[in-house]
Amino acid sequence: MRITALAGGVGGARFLRGLRAHLNRTPALSDSTITVIGNTGDDITLFGLRVCPDLDTVMYTLGGGINEEQGWGRADETQSVQGELAAYGAVPQWFGLGDRDFGTHIARSQWLGQGLSLSEVTARLCDRWGLPDQGVRLLPMSDSPVETHVVIDSEDGGGDGDGAGGGPQRAVHFQEWWVRMRAAVPARKFIAVGMDRATAAPGVLDAIREADIILLPPSNPVVSIGIILGVPGVRDALRGSVAPVVGVSPLIGGAPVRGHADACLTAIGVECTAQAVAGLYADFLDGWLVDDLDEPGIGFPPRLEVQARPLWMNDLETTADIAGAAVDLALKLRRTPSV
Repeated sequence: MRITALAGGVGGARFLRGLRAHLNRTPALSDSTITVIGNTGDDITLFGLRVCPDLDTVMYTLGGGINEEQGWGRADETQSVQGELAAYGAVPQWFGLGDRDFGTHIARSQWLGQGLSLSEVTARLCDRWGLPDQGVRLLPMSDSPVETHVVIDSEDGGGDGDGAGGGPQRAVHFQEWWVRMRAAVPARKFIAVGMDRATAAPGVLDAIREADIILLPPSNPVVSIGIILGVPGVRDALRGSVAPVVGVSPLIGGAPVRGHADACLTAIGVECTAQAVAGLYADFLDGWLVDDLDEPGIGFPPRLEVQARPLWMNDLETTADIAGAAVDLALKLRRTPSV
C-alpha cells in the first residue's frame, strides 16, 4: 500500500514513527511505503547555513537520532560550536544548534552550494539515517526557498489590539516569533515569502495522485500543513485524489498538545476547536480523528466521517494505535466511497 502524509515537525514526526510501527506489526501492511511531504516554510539561514527544522525532525525521529525529551534536535548533543559563536558575538543566539546538528546543516549547505536541489540533498541526508530501508521517502514540499514570516505590531507603536493591526507593524521570521518570542506577541498574519515563485518538488504531486491513502498527522494546521497546502498544485491534487484523506486533530479538548497552534489559529481568525481545524481542510478531507474530549457532534463539515478516540501520543505503542486507527478509517472510506 502506498501511503502519503503531509507533515510538519514534532507531532508529525512522532505520528509517522507510530505509523511505521503499526505497519510493521500488521502483516498485511508490512510492505507498505510511506511518502512524507515535509513543510519547508520553517526553513531559515543561520550562521550562513541552511537549516530545515521540520525535515530534520522527521529524519532524526524516524532515523533514531532525535532528542526524545525535546522532540527536536539530536540526542546526546553538545553545544561547543554555538558557544564559540557566542564568544565571537555572532548572532542570533536565540536559536540553539548543537554540534551534531551543525554537521547536518553544513552538509546540506555545501551540497546546495554545489548546485544540488533540496530534494536531492534531503535524499542524501535520509540515506545516512536509513529512511529508505524503512520504506520511507521524505520530500520537501518545494525545492524553491519558502520562508514563513509573521507580521506583528512594531515595538515602537502597537496595533489597536483587536487583531486588525491599526498601528505600525513589522515582519519577523517565523522562527524568531516561535522560538525567541514563544508566540507570546500576537501575530497579525502569516506571509509565506517566496510562495509566489514556488513549485511542488519533484514527486510531490505524483505522491498525492498515486497514493492509496493520504494522511494528515497532528501537525500545526496553519504554519505546517497550511503552508504545504499553499504550494501551487498541492491542494488541487488533494481535491482530485481518488484516495481517501484522513486527518488527526492536533487539538485535544480545544487546546494544542504542544506548541502554539492556538496562537496561529487566532491570528487567522479560526476558533481553536477540532471542528474549526477540520473546516480548514473541508474541500478535500474525508475522515477526521478527534479526541474523546472532542466528541463528534455538530459543527463538522458535511459528509465528514468523524471518529473519537484517545489521541495522546504518550509512547510508541499508543502512537502506533492512533496511526492504526487513522489507517483503518482510511481503508474503510476507501472500500465505501461516498455517493
